[in-house]
Order: sequence, then C-alpha cells, then structure tokens
Amino acid sequence: GEPNTPNSYTTSWDTAQGYGYDGMEWNRFELSRQACLTQSPRHTSNPRDTLAFIPVAGNSARSTEYCEMNRPTPAPPRPQNDSTSQNRSLERGIEILRAFRPGSDLLGNGELAERTGLPRSTVSRLTQTLTGVGLLEHDVHARAYRLGAPVLCFAHAMRNCYPILQVASPMMRAVAEKLCVNVGLATADRDEMIYLESVRYSRKVSLRSVVAGQRVPIELTSLGRAYLSALPDSTRREFLASISERKSCWQKLEIEIAQSIASVRKFGFCAVSWQPQVVALSTPIILKNCPIYALNISLSTQEKIDSIAQELSPALLALKEKIVNGIASNQPAG
Repeated sequence: GEPNTPNSYTTSWDTAQGYGYDGMEWNRFELSRQACLTQSPRHTSNPRDTLAFIPVAGNSARSTEYCEMNRPTPAPPRPQNDSTSQNRSLERGIEILRAFRPGSDLLGNGELAERTGLPRSTVSRLTQTLTGVGLLEHDVHARAYRLGAPVLCFAHAMRNCYPILQVASPMMRAVAEKLCVNVGLATADRDEMIYLESVRYSRKVSLRSVVAGQRVPIELTSLGRAYLSALPDSTRREFLASISERKSCWQKLEIEIAQSIASVRKFGFCAVSWQPQVVALSTPIILKNCPIYALNISLSTQEKIDSIAQELSPALLALKEKIVNGIASNQPAG
C-alpha cells in the first residue's frame, strides 16, 4: 500500500533553512541560482549584474558560499591514457563553453580563467579560436565574450533527435494537462541535474520557471536523489564524498539523501520539498545502453508532502512504465 508515516518521505526545505534562508530569500536565490557571478570589481560596478548576486541577510560569508556552489563544477580528471595535446585543447575549449550560465552570459578572459581553473594565457588562446569558429562572440566594448548563435543549433539538434524525448515528451504533456501538474525529465551532468524536458501546468502560479536546459543540484532535489538511487553503491559513495566537502549542514543532508534513496527502493519514488510550498516526486528511469534518467511530477501547494505523494505517485509510476514500454517498442528486434 501507499506509505503514510511521517518518515516515509524527506524534505530539504529544512536543510535550506539550515543554511540561513527564509522562504523569500530561497525563492530569490532559486530564480537566480544559475546567475551567481564572481565578486570582481567589474561585476560589482556593472548595473547589468546587480540582480545576479543577492546577499543573504547581510551575511557575506554565507552569500559567498552559495556563489561558490553555483559556479560550474571543475572538470573531472582525464584518463591517464588520454593525454594527447589535441584532446587537451578540445577538453579545455569545452570547459570554456561550460563556464557560461544564465546570468553569467558575458565573461572576460580573467573570469573564464577563474571559473575553469585554466591559465589566463590558455584561455586567451582558446577564446580567440572559439570566436573564430563562431561559438563565441566578442563584445569589444565590454572586453568579454558571450556564446555564439551556433551553440543554440546544438541544443535544437539534440532535443529533436534524442530518443527518450521523442517518446516521453507527448506522454509527459498529456499527464501535465490532465492533472494540472509540472512534469520534468532530467539527467546528470557532474554534480547537477539538467532538465531535458519540462512541461509546466501547475495548479498554482509559481515564482519559479523551469525550462529545458536548466540545472538543479543533485543532492537537494528529488530528481537528483532518484538519480543517486540508481547508481552503483561505490559510484554513489564516491560522489557523495566529493560534495560533502563543499556543503555545510552535510550530516543532516546526508540523512535526507539516504531516506530518499530508501524510499525509491521501497516505493519506486522519493518525494522532496527543497523549496517552500513546492513538492516534487521523482523516479529513476534505467534503460539499456543509455544514461540514467529521472522523471518527476511537481506542483506548488500548501498540502503536506505525504498527501501529495499518495495522490500523485500512481500517476508518476504509470507514466514511467509507459515511457519505458514506449521506448522498448521503438527499438529494433534483436
């Protein structure tokens, strides 16, 4: 039957409060989560960047900590047997492109060097190359770079050719419209989940708008915890160990993550409320020869998390089964 005990599901809003945020501050941070910029003189004097850095209750140390969390995650170490200069240049060029996020759309060589950990001379050489092939545009007045139009073509091609999206998107939209909820599909990139699709039909207007391509933290969200539940134990331990070094209140957060993973294993899903008055349920989708995906249903509500979980979990698990069966039926026999 459906779980109905207070400990069946977990919430990270309490953890967010542990960081020192109230509800309005947390919403403000979420609206600009991807927009946290480095605190350099150029940024603090630029009116365009004013809304990208919002101190928390006057605590600059805590604000800086959250800013650090929103910077692009450094690249993982390269395999030792892959050390050609051509591969290094390609990897470094990709790190330059990764440094651009919503709210940090215009970056100079110094900022790119800080975000990527690359030498400034290397960054200068790479930005010239990337500008030459059209992937970056140089703003002469600002002496900085932004992503070029061809980058958008990559995203368009990916979304139109990605197998799971071709099957899942219409099914997700049907459920969102029928139940007046938000339905999302995501996969992992380093220590964040990237939305591949987001269909928004919530019953209440929310300050938070989620679109395809948006990132959310793995450790705080139902999507991320559903993903973690599907990882091999050794891989999950390694990942959690890496992020524990960068998080305050880790002991409490670690317990919540373990509870969410246990919920997925017992009930097939986990429920998390990492923002005030927003409840999200997620379940992992594991397909042969594919990355691990996470499917979620969320809505803005004042109802208790257990009540929403009991109401929406059957629809979530049914949608998952329908997507998996749809993909299986599209695969060639043999």
